[in-house]
Amino acid sequence: MGPFCDWKSATVAAAACGILLWVCFLAEAVHGGLAPALYVLGDSQADVGNNNNLVLSPLRANFPRNGIDYPGQQPTGRFSNGHNFVDFLAGSLGLARPPPYHSISNATAGRFSTFLNGVNFASGGAGVLDLTNKGQCFSFYHQIERDYLNVYSELVQQLGEPQALAHLAKSIFTVAIGGNDIIFRALPPSVTVELPAVELQVLSPQRFIELMAKTLERQLQRLYELGMRRLFFVGAAPIGCVPLMRELNLLTKECHPGANDMSVQYNAAVASILHNMGTRHPDFRYSFVDTRAALMQYIDEPQANGYAEVKAACCGLGDNKAMYRCGRVSHVCLDRTDHVFWDLVHPTETTSRKLTGVAFAGSAPLVSPMNVRQLCD
Repeated sequence: MGPFCDWKSATVAAAACGILLWVCFLAEAVHGGLAPALYVLGDSQADVGNNNNLVLSPLRANFPRNGIDYPGQQPTGRFSNGHNFVDFLAGSLGLARPPPYHSISNATAGRFSTFLNGVNFASGGAGVLDLTNKGQCFSFYHQIERDYLNVYSELVQQLGEPQALAHLAKSIFTVAIGGNDIIFRALPPSVTVELPAVELQVLSPQRFIELMAKTLERQLQRLYELGMRRLFFVGAAPIGCVPLMRELNLLTKECHPGANDMSVQYNAAVASILHNMGTRHPDFRYSFVDTRAALMQYIDEPQANGYAEVKAACCGLGDNKAMYRCGRVSHVCLDRTDHVFWDLVHPTETTSRKLTGVAFAGSAPLVSPMNVRQLCD
């Protein structure tokens, strides 16, 4: 499919990309993939069940009504009514969906072949900053320095360092991180008990984003040192427009401008970090999708993008279904395909499929300097 020529044409093109992705998804890995493996790190956007192992954490999704549209209608640990963007990304690459690391880390038989084909390390609640939801998730630092490092070490041990590095250099790394940090900086302390340290709360939004950027730069450099050469980075959503943040405006349910400003600043910082990494390391290539801009298209022009509801969650309690997280007693909308959001902060399966279509086959300004398909060339 050709690149998007402008923001308006992106609407039609994204829908077409979504259809193509679904075809690829159904026929995944039949003829070999566009990359040898997919390694995923990040937060609940990408979590496919790692948090199921954190039995005392509230940041899990392995209970109804999550998974209501997943095959078998069973919750899997995905924060979605069905599949998430990692599922569609893997399908579009022609790869099997990478399993959650913590479901296979203690296995003996077949573990190496699984590591070779790709692993998902993402954990709901994780942030760029280690203090975000500390103790309730596998932090981004933990994902890199413990989980991924274990996989990297085993690949080197089994293949030898030259072959392991060659394999990783051709693989696609996906990182989706940053939204939780912004949420917990933007929320008033009285709203949640899952806050980072008090000293982070008193930082100005600009200083907070600067701290995030400095931390993220070190983390991405570390992944580069551990073999990452092709990176797909998922930018922050318009955090101020997720149902959780709209609920703060009790009467109007309008977007939270401060949180949206932080999303803009963070995405700009990420784009700068990636550009600088490419300058320092000629063998490093990346694709960055501006999730905020893409989602704002859907929110600002719902009918043109196939949506009837852009403010309220599909699953939850209250008039905006955002007074409590999706769970067994929640009300669920009848048509999940016409809602942008599934729960307090996460997109529906339909939205995830559309966003992945943009990332896989789109062009600037939504995805740059190349799309994921071009990243594989």
